[in-house]
Amino acid sequence: MEIITVQELKERLDQGEPINLIDCREPFEYEEYNIGAKLIPLGDIQNQHWNGLSDLKDQEVIIHCRSGKRSETACLFLEAHGFAKTVNVAGGILAWKDAFGKD
Repeated sequence: MEIITVQELKERLDQGEPINLIDCREPFEYEEYNIGAKLIPLGDIQNQHWNGLSDLKDQEVIIHCRSGKRSETACLFLEAHGFAKTVNVAGGILAWKDAFGKD
C-alpha cells in the first residue's frame, strides 16, 4: 500500500489524469459530501461485492474514506486479494475539507 496526500490527489485530478478513485464510506456520508469517487463501502469490499473493482487488479486503485482508517483497511484487504497497487488517501475527506474547503 502506498500513501497519497490530498494535495497530490487534487493535483492529479486537476490535470485530468484518469484515476481509479474509490470512496469506501457509507452511502449517507457520500451523499453529504463527495469528490466524485466511485462509492464502494468498506463492508462491500470486505464481502467482495466489488461492482467491477476486480477488473482493476493490475491497475492503481486510490481509496479514501473519512479519515484514512477505513481506506487503509480496504487497501490491505484488496492487496491480500491480489490487487497490485493500492493507494490510501492520507487523512481522507477530513484532510480534503481542511485543505480545499467544503465546496
